[in-house]
Amino acid sequence: MISPCASVVHKVVRTVQAAISPRAHWQHRLAILAVTIAIAFAAHRSAATTAEEKAVIAPLQALLDGMAKHDRAAIREQLLPGGMATLLRNGQPVQMHFDSFVEHMPTPESTVKIQERIFDPVVRIDDDIAIIWAPYEFTLEGKLDHCGTDVINLVKRDNRWLISAIADNTHHTCTPR
Repeated sequence: MISPCASVVHKVVRTVQAAISPRAHWQHRLAILAVTIAIAFAAHRSAATTAEEKAVIAPLQALLDGMAKHDRAAIREQLLPGGMATLLRNGQPVQMHFDSFVEHMPTPESTVKIQERIFDPVVRIDDDIAIIWAPYEFTLEGKLDHCGTDVINLVKRDNRWLISAIADNTHHTCTPR
């Protein structure tokens, strides 16, 4: 499968080739080239690209990996003590402290297979606070169960990013990615 970034680059190349065709009017070629460069730049910036953006995403990915492995300690390690999760279920907010959130995760003895994957995370950082906005898919026993958007707030403490708040919503009509 072609990555979204590679797909954009491929489209850019085709558009540029068309724009520099001898038959294209020079103003048309210039406009197409300018728009194409802007789109390519925007697509490139949508993925976490800096080391700090990757560091912000790391605790969320570690939490999701912990969920899949039924490793409550790995999940708890990514969370700022006292934080909260707000999960929108059937249009109603369900709020819980992180201790309760972790207790809702499967135990190592559980045989249920769960996995949550995020896509195209948008990361914003200001010094020692950050936010991640990312669409996700949740699979249960290998089948798409639901999807939605994760919104994760993080704080930097002792030079380490920790999740301070989680919010998500769910949709049951999803197109698999």
